[in-house]
Amino acid sequence: MLARFFGNGARLIGAVAVTTTLAATPQQGAAETLTDAMAGAYNTSGLLDQNRALLRAADEDVAIAVSALRPILNFVGNYTPTYNKSRTALGTTTLRSNPIFLGISLDLLLFDGGASRLGVEAAKETVLSTRQSLLSIEQSVLIRAVAAYMNVVLQLENVSLRENNVRLLDEELRATQDRFEVGEVTRTDVALAESRLAAARSNLASARGGLVNARSEYVNAVGREAGDLEARPRLPTAPASVDAAVAVAVRNHPDILSAQFRVAAADLLVQQAAAAYGPTVTLNGDVGVTENPDIVNYNRNASIGLVLSQSIYSGGRLAAQTRRAQANGDAARGALLTARKDIVQSVEDAFARLRVANANLESTAERIRAAQVAFDGIREEATLGARTTIDVLTAEQDLLDAQTRQIEATAEQYVAAYQLLQAQGLLTAERLGLPVQIYDPVAYYNLAETAPARLSQQGQELDRVLKALGKQ
Repeated sequence: MLARFFGNGARLIGAVAVTTTLAATPQQGAAETLTDAMAGAYNTSGLLDQNRALLRAADEDVAIAVSALRPILNFVGNYTPTYNKSRTALGTTTLRSNPIFLGISLDLLLFDGGASRLGVEAAKETVLSTRQSLLSIEQSVLIRAVAAYMNVVLQLENVSLRENNVRLLDEELRATQDRFEVGEVTRTDVALAESRLAAARSNLASARGGLVNARSEYVNAVGREAGDLEARPRLPTAPASVDAAVAVAVRNHPDILSAQFRVAAADLLVQQAAAAYGPTVTLNGDVGVTENPDIVNYNRNASIGLVLSQSIYSGGRLAAQTRRAQANGDAARGALLTARKDIVQSVEDAFARLRVANANLESTAERIRAAQVAFDGIREEATLGARTTIDVLTAEQDLLDAQTRQIEATAEQYVAAYQLLQAQGLLTAERLGLPVQIYDPVAYYNLAETAPARLSQQGQELDRVLKALGKQ
């Protein structure tokens, strides 16, 4: 299974080093789409950069675990001056010595009951879990971009609606004043029209403030100012039923997959802790030369040997480590169960929100039609003296409320549709086909997993990758 997820062979390093070079910006004069906004968020998210770095750190944990199975060479040097003065029946003797030792030591683990190899496999499972966590972060970045985009669209339409409302009420106030001058209405009618116009202007100011806030959030989520936005992007295809949506989520959601890999890693760590009770066999060797400048002599020596060791009593440390690993395994299983329940609930909630939003959108369309007919009729009747000013203002407010609810329901529909994708684990740049350079987590891993030395060719390539990443 690990080979399937990690891939075979090293991939082109450009897939890692150039992760944010494509900035999907709309063409000159073209309206910015929701796809453009999500691509911008993917390319500029500091949160994604942070978690990609955490994934690379997890990759290095595999390299660290692998290094425990390799020989360790150390340069050793020591200078140990000694002074010895003794007295015997023959007299006093003074000895001085200033030996200098220079050499190389070798340590190679030959057998530890499989503990080190289990550590490597546990680190690999942790890498797989971290990759899924990165996808979960990616989903949160993209859904924030969707919400920011639709909020700007909502606020733009709300401002336009409020501006139109102010114009209508201003006309209504002038008409009411004209009718007051000829004695058709009273001063009360004029005051009512003035009050509604003042309230409309206040609401317009609030709507403009909401638009400023929406644009600010858009910059934070997408990484650039909002230009002309496409008001009605294409909605993603919704699943046929909630059961179908849940089935997809259980198979694909990164939170569930991440928890599954953490359970596998915890089980391996339990086995590793149990292996620590067994014996360890290590090959030790050293070669060097000892010189004593005081007596101008030297001694060359070399040695090699096997060391067998096994813990007899460790004060309860090994038992505690085993129990800790088992407890962490239980916690990982609990986290998996919780993740599954949470995802199922989030799918059901998102599916319900989408259905409610769809129903609201249908009902608001009918509400607007009826409110428009009523407003037109009441205003016409008012010109004939059959309706009062308050009747006209009330009808106009009903129409405004219906139009406002429609644009809110439209934004809710889009956000709910993408929240359902997120709940199923499908809101990723790769699955959406966003026009971005998809970050390849395998490329860095394939360079790092073998723990290359800095002086090796692969190690030098890895250094170049880190430098390139640091310049983003």
